[in-house]
Amino acid sequence: MSRLSRIGLEPVAVLAVFAVMVAAPFMLREYHLELLILFCINAILIASYRVVTTTGDWTLSHVIFMGCGAYSTGILAKYLGWPFWLTVPMSGVATAVIGIMVAFPLLRTKGFGIFIASFAIGEFIRHVWIKFHNPFGGPRGMIGIPTIEIGDIDFYDSINFYFMTLAIAVVCLAILYRLDKSRIGKAWKVIYLDEDLAESIGIHVFNYRAKAFVVAAFFAGIAGALLAHRLEAIDPHNFDIETMVYLIIWIVVGGNATFWGPLAGLAVMTLIFEWARPLHEWRPLLFGGILIMFLTILPGGLERIYEQVRSRFVRGNGGGG
Repeated sequence: MSRLSRIGLEPVAVLAVFAVMVAAPFMLREYHLELLILFCINAILIASYRVVTTTGDWTLSHVIFMGCGAYSTGILAKYLGWPFWLTVPMSGVATAVIGIMVAFPLLRTKGFGIFIASFAIGEFIRHVWIKFHNPFGGPRGMIGIPTIEIGDIDFYDSINFYFMTLAIAVVCLAILYRLDKSRIGKAWKVIYLDEDLAESIGIHVFNYRAKAFVVAAFFAGIAGALLAHRLEAIDPHNFDIETMVYLIIWIVVGGNATFWGPLAGLAVMTLIFEWARPLHEWRPLLFGGILIMFLTILPGGLERIYEQVRSRFVRGNGGGG
């Protein structure tokens, strides 16, 4: 058996991607470096959204939690003068608290009901941001959010901000990955497969669904905080239903059965989005076509292709042994 087969394909692929992410900023122009920063932020966002979907709860409010984190960090940094190392984690905590308040009424529903109810709750929160100029800035949003300051490091420099964002993304993804492989993560998957079975083996379904919802909200808040510090200005339209639709497309294209599926979907759709940028008004039609194609022809997403490749790889090495 080869050393690669003993180690496994997954860690090798992860290390290869990480090496590319570390080397990439030294070979890219400023515009593409900004795309990489946004990719790291979106990676936290989509990985956290997958946590909710592992219990079978597809919601339309997840991007609103990103907005809660963005507005929280804006208030803490702009009005209270808190440093970055406090604003980002506390924005996650504040968003998790909002997630707790939302979870208890929302998770009383299931299926299509939770889909619609989450949209209604999300729109309510977004219109609070639009209605109140103080402290949210109203429809124009909040401007003048301080950039990150750590010692003498210049975070206006895109490379410095990128590596800081990459480091936070790696930590967040590592935590979410370990959570996915833990007993809690396995309980979420059992709930997705059969709630009655989950209850029969001692899993309190509502409590575990609520835990997934709150964990997802926390990490979405972290992503929003990073976005706010980078843009230095946010408005309610950054977190509207169109942005939420992109999240759903990423996870449908990538698949959500494995941890890496949504991240693959994000990577592929980011490339397609940039390629399709000159198409302007035709882009929604293109993305709608991609969504329909994956829902009908390849319902498992890109991770199905990965599973097929891996199974052939394992069979090939087994046959050679």
